[in-house]
Amino acid sequence: MALNIIVCVKNTPTTTNVGVDPATGKVKSQGLVYGMNPFDEYAVEEAVRLKERVPGSTATALTVGPESSDSVLRDAVSRGCDGGVLVAAPELENAGSYATSYALAQAIKKLHAQKPVSLVLFGKNTNDGNSGVVGAETAAWLDWPSAISIKKIDQIDDASATVHRMMEDGVDVLKVSLPACLSTTKEINEPRLPSLKGKMASKKAAIPKMTGAELGLNPAELQPSVVTKNASPAPRPAGVKIDGATGVEKAKKLVDVLIERKLI
Repeated sequence: MALNIIVCVKNTPTTTNVGVDPATGKVKSQGLVYGMNPFDEYAVEEAVRLKERVPGSTATALTVGPESSDSVLRDAVSRGCDGGVLVAAPELENAGSYATSYALAQAIKKLHAQKPVSLVLFGKNTNDGNSGVVGAETAAWLDWPSAISIKKIDQIDDASATVHRMMEDGVDVLKVSLPACLSTTKEINEPRLPSLKGKMASKKAAIPKMTGAELGLNPAELQPSVVTKNASPAPRPAGVKIDGATGVEKAKKLVDVLIERKLI
C-alpha cells in the first residue's frame, strides 16, 4: 500500500497590516511580502509525515495563483514534499472560494487520472480570506468524502482513514473512505523548518503548470459574487479611563458608568 497525497497551499501576505486605497477600494498589494499561508504549514507537515509513515507514498503540493506562486510550492518541497503543481490562471485573480475550489478540483481530477489520488489535505483556512470552506467545496466538486477540523489522522490504508475531528463539545472519531479531502487544524502537529537538503531540492524542482484553458475554467461562470470595494475597519474610539484615589473609589465610579450605559 502506498498513498498519493495532494496538499493544497496558498501564497498569502506575511502580515495582516494590509492597507486599502480609499480612492479605488482595492487592496494595496505593492510591496507586500508573501509566503506560505501559516495554516497550510500544518497540512504540509501532515502530508510529509504520512509519506514517511507509509513506505512508497508521495506528497505533492498544489496551488492556484500567478506565476510567482511557484515560490510557495518550492517552500513545500523544502519541507519534504516531492514536488509541486501550479494552476497558473491569471483570469482567476482575486477569485473567491467558489472559483478557487473549482480550479483545484479540476486540477486534482487531472492528477487523479494520471495517478490515483488517495488523499487531499488543506489548512483549516487562509490568513487573508479566512473563509475556511475551500477544502469542503473542493470535495463537493469532486464528489469525494470530506471532513474539516481534523486534529489527528490515526489508522490509514488505501481504502479508508480513521480521523479525529474537533467539535465544540469534544472530539468525533470518524472512518472516512478514500479518496477524500481533509482540512487540518493547528493541533494536528508541529511543522518542521525547511532543511538544507530540502532547500537545495526546492531550487532544483521542476514545477509543472496547468492553465485555466487546459482545465476548462470559464471565469464568467465562476464568479457568483464579486467584491466591488474593500475598506479598512473604522478606528476604535479611545477607551474611558476611570480615575480615583483608591481601588474602591475607582470600582464605584466604574459601576456608575456601567449603570449609566445600561450595561448592568
